[in-house]
Amino acid sequence: MPPRVVAIIQARMASSRLPGKVLLDISGQAMLARVVARASRSARLDQILVATTTDTSDDAVASYCASRGILCARGSQYDVLDRYYQAALQYRPDLVVRVTGDCPAIDPHLIDDAVATLASDNAGPFDFVANRLPPPFHRTFPIGLDVEVCTFSALERAWQEGYEPQHREHVMPYLYEGVQLSPRSLQLAAGASSRGFRIALLNHVPDLGAYRWTVDTPEDLEFMRQVFARFGGRDDFSWTDMLQLVEREPQLTLINAGVQHKTLRDHDERALKH
Repeated sequence: MPPRVVAIIQARMASSRLPGKVLLDISGQAMLARVVARASRSARLDQILVATTTDTSDDAVASYCASRGILCARGSQYDVLDRYYQAALQYRPDLVVRVTGDCPAIDPHLIDDAVATLASDNAGPFDFVANRLPPPFHRTFPIGLDVEVCTFSALERAWQEGYEPQHREHVMPYLYEGVQLSPRSLQLAAGASSRGFRIALLNHVPDLGAYRWTVDTPEDLEFMRQVFARFGGRDDFSWTDMLQLVEREPQLTLINAGVQHKTLRDHDERALKH
């Protein structure tokens, strides 16, 4: 039987650089709706749910999901790993996909590729597959197309053993910290982490890591509004369609060209230990 796959989209209102961003409008739809709609086109997902917090500021997220028939789980505000684990625990999937609510250009085909790589007997077996890892590894897909997939058992072990702030806030670092990767092809590198997790990294050739397609600032939001407007407000365009657009209209990328991307070192000190 194929593995049961659940995608969990983390979303909350308390963004430091753009408060309330997940419910801000992009061509007539909330950004969160765009993320859910695009992820739902994945052929590999059995379930999609939003994981928000129990803080009253996120009542709006829960209410929005309820009004749209979107599954929503609520958990810790700062311990995002616990929020993910508790949400996944309700459904006991074989595989868990991590997507963030500030990536309205997330592409279902990239989700499919990551899940297929983890689930493949020929490529694997793996515990964790992603299309980007933090430095010293180099991003080759645009920022905002990030997909991470792990086995439920790996997520459970991270939840049990990961105590550092970056483990709790960024969900998956416990799995891939200390990984040593070797190329298997131009598109795939694989290896083992310092904790014994089997890791695969999907790469794109040519390198497109300089593009910024996420929403964390007003400039990012304006860029994404312009992109969706170019597609008539539809959200069924592919990431390669978007690439062709910005190649035709390179001035679009100037809108948010000056935004500094956050890293794993940028974490909230209130992140809780399990």
